[in-house]
Amino acid sequence: MRRRTLLVASLGGAAVAGAAGLHLVRAAGDDVPDIRDPMPVPPPSMQEALKIKTVAYWTGVYLRSWDFSLRNGLPLSRSKDSRDHYDLAYDIDACTAMFRATGDRRYLDRGLTFMENVVASARPSRSLSKSSFRDRFSGWASSRSGEGGDEVPLYESYLWRYGTNLLVAMKDLTDAGYRARYARLLAFAETDVFDKWHSRGTKDYIYRERTHMASHWALIAMNMAHLTADQGRKARCNAVVDEISTRLRGQLRRNPAEPTAWFWNDVWGSMRRPGQDVGHGNAVITYVVEAHDRGQGWSTADMAAFSALLTKVVWPGGTTYHAYVDGTGSDNGWWSDGFVKLGRYDPAVQLRLERHQVVNDQFAANMALNARLLRA
Repeated sequence: MRRRTLLVASLGGAAVAGAAGLHLVRAAGDDVPDIRDPMPVPPPSMQEALKIKTVAYWTGVYLRSWDFSLRNGLPLSRSKDSRDHYDLAYDIDACTAMFRATGDRRYLDRGLTFMENVVASARPSRSLSKSSFRDRFSGWASSRSGEGGDEVPLYESYLWRYGTNLLVAMKDLTDAGYRARYARLLAFAETDVFDKWHSRGTKDYIYRERTHMASHWALIAMNMAHLTADQGRKARCNAVVDEISTRLRGQLRRNPAEPTAWFWNDVWGSMRRPGQDVGHGNAVITYVVEAHDRGQGWSTADMAAFSALLTKVVWPGGTTYHAYVDGTGSDNGWWSDGFVKLGRYDPAVQLRLERHQVVNDQFAANMALNARLLRA
């Protein structure tokens, strides 16, 4: 799913319209050869980190849309339709990245306000007349995209992977006010997000039919295992992470277009080309980046292979953007929700991303965080 607008066409600041010109044609191809490991690449030269743009630079780019983010995010956060929360996810990720990059609590405060509004808009499932569940949990109905007033796990997981990331980012704050806000949001996420969908059925609502949909839950469960004090819940969360991570690892093959890069298909058990579409593949990248950074099953070599996928297959140069991970199809270069985060591992990737012409506030925020981590 594409963000509602692309705010900056270039680092010069020209405004552009939304996702125009997108061309996705998915045709079944041959199976990718069953080679499980990409060719290795040389380690990054961290001396290049001295050449990257600073956190302050990317903060300036992000702040160009600060007022817009508030005008856009507040009504989304107050909506009782969870489809609006799906769109809010990008703002939450941006606020978290800016807080981590700068330590400035105004970004944390905005993210918390948005998430608190979301929680305040929840209603008991039993009161949602068109819900398929009508059980003891709280949540939201959705009618905006043809869901007919039902509760939709995709919309909730799309937001709460970033809502729980925000909680991880503030976990160690000692201020009493922040501790109280953290505790309220955590209690809701434990019961009315993870417990709710886990109890309703892991096969249908957690493990899902596509890699990117499952990756939302892998990130939520990884975060909840880190945050929860309930040992039974922690065990259930860890089981979810292990299952999805193992399945995802089983999907990966050497990319037929570039031997140093990963390829995968978004359908479990398939190795057919063209594989995962790049737009939804952002969610997979977001999960593996966070898992790698916490030492949970994804190696430095994996990150290098995902980076090669970005720089050699998905974006071979200029304004050529491919739609699928085998390097076919054409797309609009929107990868603010995942692939941009690969810049934190290799200054050469970050320098390449600095030349990217499709920049919005989420992209800028994650570039700021990349710069912070590379310069640390």
